[in-house]
Amino acid sequence: MIDDQRRVRRPRSLGPRLVERVGAVLRGTSWRRVVLLRRVAAALLVVMALLLALRPSLAVEPREQPVLVAGRDLPPGVTLRREDVVVRRWPAELVPVSALHDPGQVEGRLLAGAARAGEPLTDLRLAGQELARLAAGSADTASVPIRLADADVASLLRPGMTVDVVAAGEQPDSTVVLAAGAVVLTVLAAEDGPAHRGRLVLVALPRSAASRVASAALAQPVTVTLR
Repeated sequence: MIDDQRRVRRPRSLGPRLVERVGAVLRGTSWRRVVLLRRVAAALLVVMALLLALRPSLAVEPREQPVLVAGRDLPPGVTLRREDVVVRRWPAELVPVSALHDPGQVEGRLLAGAARAGEPLTDLRLAGQELARLAAGSADTASVPIRLADADVASLLRPGMTVDVVAAGEQPDSTVVLAAGAVVLTVLAAEDGPAHRGRLVLVALPRSAASRVASAALAQPVTVTLR
């Protein structure tokens, strides 16, 4: 009886462990090693294919920033309202430098140039000190509104043009150059009212000439000559 009990042994594992199997193959013939390597390579290729297939879903979403864009086609010289602009979210790498983000930044400001619907608005799209500085190429620059005596002249002007501001002189058929080399920033939209008032034009001038031109424009009709 005791001998029979000694003969009873634990059943061996149904199969060798994976490590033992791999070791046996490596110790075996060369063709078995080749088969194993091929199977490992095939498994790696399957894993790589799965990773590539899942890559779009695993990619990190790009950072986005709010950007203020024109909500409709806007003419130059228009006074912006909140309903003229829309906030959109753009990828951070596509956002222009000095882009505006809040409708409050443009409310009541003059749009220097025409803007298409969906076009982003930056500080240089608005009439102001930064635009005047860049247009005139000097920090010592001011924006001066002048009302032209001849409204038809205003229709010839475009932002960026260089003009001379002139007024009638004391002698008949004589003129006085109030400022030379003024840069047109924008031409304001035509106003409702008497046509003889003319249209307002915003120009960039050196500060030394800005006050003189502004004062003269209040006292007498002025116009510009194109260069």
